[in-house]
Formats: sequence, C-alpha cells, structure tokens
Amino acid sequence: MTQHATPPGTPPASAKHTAAPGPGDREAAARRRRALWAGAVGNTVEWVDWAVYSTFSSVFAGTFFPSHAPEAALLSTLAVFAVGFLMRPVGGAVLGAYGDRHGRKKAMTLTISMMAGAALVIAVCPGYSIIGVGAPVVLVLARLVQGFSAGGEFGTSSAFLIESAAPGRRALAGSWQQVSVGAGTLIASLMGTILTSTLDDHALDTWGWRIAFAVAGLLGLVGLWLRTHVEETESFQRLERAEGPRANPLRAMLVQHPRAALRVVGVTVAGTLIYYLWVSYMPSYVHVTTGMPLNKALLANTLSLAVFIVLLPFGGMLSDRIGRKATMTAFAGGFLVLAWPLFHVLDDNFWTLLGVELVGIVLLVGYSANCAVIMAEQFPPEVRTTGIALPYALAVAVFGGTAPYLTTWMSSSGHRDLVWLYLAAAALVGVIVYTAMPETKNKEIA
Repeated sequence: MTQHATPPGTPPASAKHTAAPGPGDREAAARRRRALWAGAVGNTVEWVDWAVYSTFSSVFAGTFFPSHAPEAALLSTLAVFAVGFLMRPVGGAVLGAYGDRHGRKKAMTLTISMMAGAALVIAVCPGYSIIGVGAPVVLVLARLVQGFSAGGEFGTSSAFLIESAAPGRRALAGSWQQVSVGAGTLIASLMGTILTSTLDDHALDTWGWRIAFAVAGLLGLVGLWLRTHVEETESFQRLERAEGPRANPLRAMLVQHPRAALRVVGVTVAGTLIYYLWVSYMPSYVHVTTGMPLNKALLANTLSLAVFIVLLPFGGMLSDRIGRKATMTAFAGGFLVLAWPLFHVLDDNFWTLLGVELVGIVLLVGYSANCAVIMAEQFPPEVRTTGIALPYALAVAVFGGTAPYLTTWMSSSGHRDLVWLYLAAAALVGVIVYTAMPETKNKEIA
C-alpha cells in the first residue's frame, strides 16, 4: 500500500492550540486503523486469488483444454473467466444479505476462506491430458466458488471501510478498497512477470503457473487471520442493539431502494468494463494482438498498477474536497475522448504500451477512488451491504466478465478496430449517469 496518503483512520491534524486528543479519541483512531488493515489487506489477498486467473489465462489454457488449437483453448479459458462472473450476482445477493443480518466481519471472513480454497484447488488440479474432461469441470467449479466469493467481497469490505471512516473522509476510506484491489492485481502481475522471466516456456506451461495459484491460496491465511481479529463496525452494532425484527435485506433493498440500486448499476458500467480491460486483461490482449512477449506486457502492467495504487488515496481526498460527480465525470469524459487514439497507437513497443496504460490509469483513478463510497452513500445500514453487492455484481457480471472474451473475439475475427468503440460506448453511459446523479459528498450516513 502507498505510504503517500494518510490512512482513513487518522484524525485531521489539530490546530496549534487545540487540546490533545483524549483516550476515547485515540481508541477510535486505533479502531479505524485496525479496520483499515482488516478490510484492505484482507481484500488485497482475496484479489490476488482472483487476478491470478486472468494474468495466467494464456499460459494454462492448454492444461485444462485440448491444446491442438491454442486460440480456441484461450477462448475457452476466457469463457470460464466469464462464467465465474455469473456467480457474482448470486454471491452478492446471498453474502450481501448475510453481511446485513450477521455482520460485515463474519461475511468478510467467509468470502476470503472460499476464494483462497478455490485457488488451491486450481493449483493442484491435474490437466486435461491426465483426467480428460474432469479438468475443465474442476476449473469451472473452482471459478464458480471464486465468483460467488467475489460477489460478496466488494459489498462487505466496502460497507466495512466506509462505516469505519473518520468524518469527512469517506471517499479516502473507500479508496483503500480499490487500493487493495489494485495491490492484489499488482501482486498477481508481479508473480506473472517473475515467473515468465525466470522459467522457460515448457516449465511455465507445465508447472510454473501452479506456483502463482498456490501462493495466492496460502496468502489467504494472512487475510483470514486479520479479519478474525477485528471489531465489527459501530453501524452494525447499533443495528444489533435496535429492538424489533429487521426486514429481509434483499427484499427491502429491491422494494424500498430500487432507484439507488439502479444508480449503482449505472455507476459501475463504464468503470468495470474499462477497469478489466486496462488493469486485468491488457497484457494478454497486447500479447495476442501485437505479438509482444508476455513478460514485457506484464512488466508494463505492473509499473502502471504501482502508479495506480499510489494515486488512488489522492483521488479519494480530491473527491472528499470537490465532490463525487466532478471526479467521476472527468474519468468517463477522458475515456470517451481518448478511447480511439489510445487503442490505435498500441503496437509491440514496450514504451508505447506503458504510455497508453499510464494515461488510462490516471483516468481510472476518478472511478476507482469513488465507486465504494458512492455506492455506500446510497443506502441505510440495514441494507447497505446487499445494496452495494448485488447491483454492483450484476453490472460486473454483464460488462466486466464479458469484456476480455469479447475483445479477444473481436481481435481474432478481424475486428480489432471496434474495440475502442466498445469502450467509448461504456464511457458515454458513464458521462450520462455521473452528470445526472445527485452529489452525496456531504450526505449524512448512519
């Protein structure tokens, strides 16, 4: 994580003659720091597990599917990537409701256990040449479990971080949700860079990629420990103390807050499609379409991710100062204008790729620093986890999960020039939604 921004648990600097904070203030700040570590570090580990799949998809495709047609094997592997996204709305509904009924802490503990366990299963699963059709079946089942887990993770960790934030710093707190996602993706990309640079093709294809999945699964134990040793948020504790039965969170969200749920979907469309193209799939896309060596493409991705992580908390602080609408609109408007030139300058040159990735990364900060806080600000605490998790997971399943498959299909079918139009259309939707949504920077939340 970046050291350049003040963690969301740290209170604002006191004026010169302001009294020193008392024991209660210090304990509140310490509690927020513990919440930050549990939410962000645990989320980092979870997203290492998720991102390893897309990082190594072009490497292990031939292990789980017949390898006589490499392009078909890659498309099959990416189809499984998309199938995993189909479980995200289910996970969002089930685990979101679980988090609203039983607590954010318990839900986060459950999600990381499932994600890490599935990564270990993929790491040890025999290939198609050994167990035949059983290999892709195991891959699909493991990816379904990971999709279910990911569907609940965003909502629970976002609600947990926002509810644990200091006053006036909700966007900064929420930005660490995406810092952790970026850090997880960065670790996965770094593992990809190291393994592709140190192993020959045969070693990488046969057993090298399994190291990344095994490391990702074992790291889950770290996140699990952190999450079992943190306190529940005060927002949920107040719900627990409230008298009377609570409505079913899923039904209450759909019946009482349909406009807020639709707004979450609209907020997510441009962000998730562009994020997955830029952060998760760009190395494989460039490798397949331009012939650039995968290790070079992964290195450019790793460097741009490092910049992304550093910038995210600053994006959160900017949002807390000038508002959500301005920073989100700048993100979508920038991609709407630059989609065509960014895609059309891509070639097999490393520096060109790095420049393209960095331009997109700077624009993406406007979305990623804001998405968690905007979604949390739409709902009351009794439906907050479900309200974030389910609509977000639906949008991600439709637009994020299919993006790598569709762009690969376009490129392999001779329609590479249409990829920028696909991205620009999503950015246009973003501009419309972000300019029309209400500003929530100063909204009071329970």
